[in-house]
Amino acid sequence: MTSAPPVTTPRRVLLVSATIGEGHNATARAVEESARRSWPDCEVEWVETLRTMGPGVGPAFRWIYIRNVESTPWLYDLFYAALWRYRWFADASRRFVGAWSGRRLRPVVRDYEPDLVISTYPMGTAGLDWLRRRGELERPVAAVISDFSPHPFWVYPEVDMHYVMSGASLRELHRAQPDAAAEVCVPPVASEFRPADKAESRRAFDLPDDGFLVLVSCGSLGFGSIERAVETALEEPEVRSVVVVCGHNDELRQRLEQRAEPRLMPLGWVRDMPTLTAAADVVVTNAGGATALEALACGRTVVMFEPIAGHGWGNAELMARAGLAELCPTRSEFADTLRELTGDHRRLRTIEQRALEHATSGDFTEQVDALARLPRHRGSRALRAQDAFFVHAATERVPQQTGAVLLLERNRDDMSAPDMVDHVAELIAERASELPMLHWRLSERRGRRPRWIQADSVDPHEHLCLRTTGTGPGHHWHELVRDFFATAVRTDRPPWELMLVHDVENDSWSLLAKMHHALGDGLAVTDTLVRLLRDHETRPRTSPPPSSTASWRKWAHHGAGVVRGLASLAGAGTAPASELGGTSTPRRRFGWGELSAAKVRASARSHGIRSSVLLITVMAEALHRLLNERGGTTPQQTLRVMVPLTTRPLHEDGDSPQWGNRTVTVSVDLPVGPMTPAERMAEVTARMEVTQRRGQPLAAGAVMAALGLLPAPLHAWVVRRVYQRRFFNAIVSVLPGSRKPPRVAGALVAGVLPVLPLAEGVGLAMGMITWGEMVGVGITADAGMVPDPERLTDHVRSSFDDLQELPGRDEGT
Repeated sequence: MTSAPPVTTPRRVLLVSATIGEGHNATARAVEESARRSWPDCEVEWVETLRTMGPGVGPAFRWIYIRNVESTPWLYDLFYAALWRYRWFADASRRFVGAWSGRRLRPVVRDYEPDLVISTYPMGTAGLDWLRRRGELERPVAAVISDFSPHPFWVYPEVDMHYVMSGASLRELHRAQPDAAAEVCVPPVASEFRPADKAESRRAFDLPDDGFLVLVSCGSLGFGSIERAVETALEEPEVRSVVVVCGHNDELRQRLEQRAEPRLMPLGWVRDMPTLTAAADVVVTNAGGATALEALACGRTVVMFEPIAGHGWGNAELMARAGLAELCPTRSEFADTLRELTGDHRRLRTIEQRALEHATSGDFTEQVDALARLPRHRGSRALRAQDAFFVHAATERVPQQTGAVLLLERNRDDMSAPDMVDHVAELIAERASELPMLHWRLSERRGRRPRWIQADSVDPHEHLCLRTTGTGPGHHWHELVRDFFATAVRTDRPPWELMLVHDVENDSWSLLAKMHHALGDGLAVTDTLVRLLRDHETRPRTSPPPSSTASWRKWAHHGAGVVRGLASLAGAGTAPASELGGTSTPRRRFGWGELSAAKVRASARSHGIRSSVLLITVMAEALHRLLNERGGTTPQQTLRVMVPLTTRPLHEDGDSPQWGNRTVTVSVDLPVGPMTPAERMAEVTARMEVTQRRGQPLAAGAVMAALGLLPAPLHAWVVRRVYQRRFFNAIVSVLPGSRKPPRVAGALVAGVLPVLPLAEGVGLAMGMITWGEMVGVGITADAGMVPDPERLTDHVRSSFDDLQELPGRDEGT
């Protein structure tokens, strides 16, 4: 799905909240108030996450929450600590909840079509992140975290913005999720919560105008050590009044009323909390959520007394660290704090001033207004198994990178070399952020799965350089190309590089491109280059419609194919001995060539085979001739090659919008012994058909996916054991390209030469790609094993010429 265009004035805002207590809803009401102030004509729709997740889910979760806090706080602490201590546990929990709530939120989002989605509840945020990862939600998504401690369940990498309550909260958020987008906001409370005269506020509740007033408020559920707080406060002679908000806890209110204490005022559910909060000198609470934020907005001192388990302790510690609350874990510490505050009015005023400064450090309405203009944020993500394969396969001597040489015809006469560089740099600055392969950098941590991290920006001049040569496509050009592709691409930034090479003598251009193989296969490389550089953007492509659910017969057939393929792979054994293998070196040699695309298609038609099979036959014949020169070949001699087969859907122009490696690799024993070209063509055709018939492509895909399930160290170990000369001798690839080449700065991209990577101990990789009227041939060789790839290129040309001389199927019959 393509990114949705930005909407600066939302027409529809979706608020995702939940009723556990009333804290999440209180935050959502503050968001709604600000949204209506910023966008008076917008619609605001609420979704109650727990109700959406299924019948009985809300009551069940509320019961579990209350029982954990009141009866088994140790269990809640254990769960909360595990979220921080064990990343796998936090990730698994978030994935489970995200898939659950995301599926239930999907129809709400689809039907309402919001321009902006704001969540105030972590399980709702989990569902939104799940939708984002599946490409089903492209409008801005934000989360307002009313807890001071944003635990891992609160934070998600695909959310465009998390608003947190302090600088300490921001640091804690990035500890939970380093790649999350976040900023500090002012307390998200209704505008009625603001500083007011204490005496006037007290009169509204028939409270004494003077004296020290303690307000005990622990949320709508009214649980925790409320009675212990009341007893401690009443023991202090300087405390004039103690007001307790019991919320919906009627049993608590009745017990307090039975005390018949004149200084004590127990209340049930209070509608005018702004006035009552403003009447207090201190607000005593135990969770650090909405109640604490409302007290700060009123400029009142917050005391966290015996915080509840889990998030309550986390919030209390961060509030105290930020200087926004007094933390009192015990009754004695609470008593000491009350004595200090009642005896030192200057300290009380200082704390109130600090709270007020925090609450007025910004404008919440402006902060909500900014959410409509959020850029799309993409968090880090683990590499797919197919892509991580090439991270693990890379060594210092054999980097895994794919590339291409784009051959450009003469560009506009008025464009100089600096102009050409500036033009390409402008395209990078303008388009790189929309091309996934160009704005991700690789993050590798020992023992962990490699991950993609979105780069904050892409500097064109870090990825683009210019070189000139006056000798035409001769020795100096080849040196530039060799040095460029032999050097491993840097991974401390998005791992790709471009080099413009200008032949000043002929005024011709070529563009060299290399990318880490983990970014994508050869098709992804050429597709990305076209999208980056072409002169005119074409209409956006749409993804093909999802296929219908496969029948059990189709799955059974697929499974049988996988089994046959696994048997075929297992029975292949090790590769035959070959002089094309040995000890890898970092030195590279390259060979380049061109074939006529029209002649390739005509020859393939005449022999009744696919063009790819014809080109593999050409490479087999060329390899035979090279080996024959180097020491001769023997009857029945074979060379085991790995042949990548694409699994991506191709569009009419040959491009594919998907990045990453979407290929399966099959092994084929190419016949390279003495035989006629006609016999070799028949043998190659038969072997390719057997590979397909035995299900090798299905099995290769299954094996690759299964490897990704292994722990990262074991995955890396297996990859390095199998992707090397023991199991194959060379790499052979035939890539579909584009029959309608684009233009770059007015210059036609007349041809493309592929650049393939090698494997450990494997000295040769041969690639061909159809592009316009030519088939580009690119040969990569380890100079220590195959020092003469240019000679192999000559054999490719002569082999193709000889194959054209063969009589076609009809003619031969």
